[in-house]
Amino acid sequence: MSDNTDTSWLGALLDWSVSLMDLIGPAGAGIAIALENIFPPLPSEVVLPMAGLAASRGSFSLFEALAWTTAGSLIGALLLYGIGAWFGVDRLRRIAAKVPLLKADDIDRTVAWFERHGGKAVFFGRMIPIFRSLISIPAGVTRMPLWRFGLLTTLGSLIWNTVFVLAGYLLGESWHIVEQYVDVVQYAVIAVVAVAVVWFVVHRTRALLAAKRERGDTDLDRGRTDDRERRVSDDDEREPASTSVD
Repeated sequence: MSDNTDTSWLGALLDWSVSLMDLIGPAGAGIAIALENIFPPLPSEVVLPMAGLAASRGSFSLFEALAWTTAGSLIGALLLYGIGAWFGVDRLRRIAAKVPLLKADDIDRTVAWFERHGGKAVFFGRMIPIFRSLISIPAGVTRMPLWRFGLLTTLGSLIWNTVFVLAGYLLGESWHIVEQYVDVVQYAVIAVVAVAVVWFVVHRTRALLAAKRERGDTDLDRGRTDDRERRVSDDDEREPASTSVD
């Protein structure tokens, strides 16, 4: 079903996904999408149109393609949710305290933000490249109610999957047109993340240097104060001796 002749490891992985669909039908598409959630380099925006293309050729129905790929998305997301729940907030705080430029308070602020906006983050995150998989981990860390996480993940995944499965179903062999636009979005997401990381590193480094200088100035002032106090004390001790000699 695939004309992909790429000999890279990613091409081989995609060929394996296609052969899995050829072998066991729509369940193969579901397995491939579940793996994509755990292993993001396997792009869903390639696997999903292939499932739609298979449906257009009569290998299985469009409904089966959507149902199995959405089920695969949910299963993969639940596995990552479990990993996040296993880590938990306390373990992440201990890890953050040992990582340069990070603080345990960073975890607390992130958890507080996710507790307020986690629902929107999970739902819309399922439709953003790269974050589609990663968003499940903080949901597990904060122990978002499983029913809520499952519902939001299913709805968000269904929208994302429908777009790409229909692209393969309607466009047929020309489904690569959609992939080009997705690449633009993905590069934009990577660029935003890179800028955010650089900003965080610069901001945190400046804050740490400023705090270090402030501590140095405080220690210097304290040292000068101690010296003045010692000189005053020495002068007080010498004054009685001078008086007795007179």
